[in-house]
Amino acid sequence: MFRFRTVAAVLPLAVALPACSLRMQPAEKPRPGVAVYPVPAPKPPRIYRLEHLDTLVQVPGRVLRIYPAARPVYERLPSPEWVASKPASAAEEESFLDFAAQEKRRLTQAGPRVVRTGRILRLRPTAGSEVRLVNNPVEDERNIAYEYLATLPEIRQWLLSVHLYEGGYYMLVDQRTGHRTQLMAPPVISPDGQHFVCGNSDVLARFEPSGLQLWTMDGGKPRLLWERQTEWGCTQPRWLDNKTILFEQDFFDKGDVDTRVVRLKVVP
Repeated sequence: MFRFRTVAAVLPLAVALPACSLRMQPAEKPRPGVAVYPVPAPKPPRIYRLEHLDTLVQVPGRVLRIYPAARPVYERLPSPEWVASKPASAAEEESFLDFAAQEKRRLTQAGPRVVRTGRILRLRPTAGSEVRLVNNPVEDERNIAYEYLATLPEIRQWLLSVHLYEGGYYMLVDQRTGHRTQLMAPPVISPDGQHFVCGNSDVLARFEPSGLQLWTMDGGKPRLLWERQTEWGCTQPRWLDNKTILFEQDFFDKGDVDTRVVRLKVVP
């Protein structure tokens, strides 16, 4: 009898609880004066935004991978004196543009086979005719000036810089035959002397092509293995070994030119 009364007393409470839980709750209203802004989409890390800079595609479909490199390692690698660094000040830039004074100093060490007489630069190969290069200092697109830069005994070439009305290029002259080879940038020769690379960067003004060339010495003559013009620039390449180079890669990022040190294996 006691158990029946206990059940009878609890039963109305159990029936009442579901009724309470099924009542309609009032809708929550937003607080007045509190603005709700959309959450911006997450931005990928900078390393993923630069992934288009990490490959160099070759014509046969070969892809060369470009990897980030350590700047301290790059700065310890040798760089030839004829690969000029970017001017750091206005005074240095003015001195850099006065190539006549720079050339006069170099000619004192070039030997008797390289001579300038006024506007004429004379190069005397051992087994070929004299090469005469004449400056034309006019104020239009016919303007041209030849500047002697260096003698390269590793590949038996003279290196010249050719200045045009806008932009310019570099040229090798064979010390034996006088044969001329046009380059996009000054050559950087591998330690074994079998290859050299030319890297140029003009991503801002775009007067000259930006990119990279790989050359080989074939029977004592320069032969182009491949060339790529790129959206990024290659500044001061340096050889890590006989197959790999490190260089400063210039590129646009957030409306300005940025630079990072990268590594590229150019010789298979």
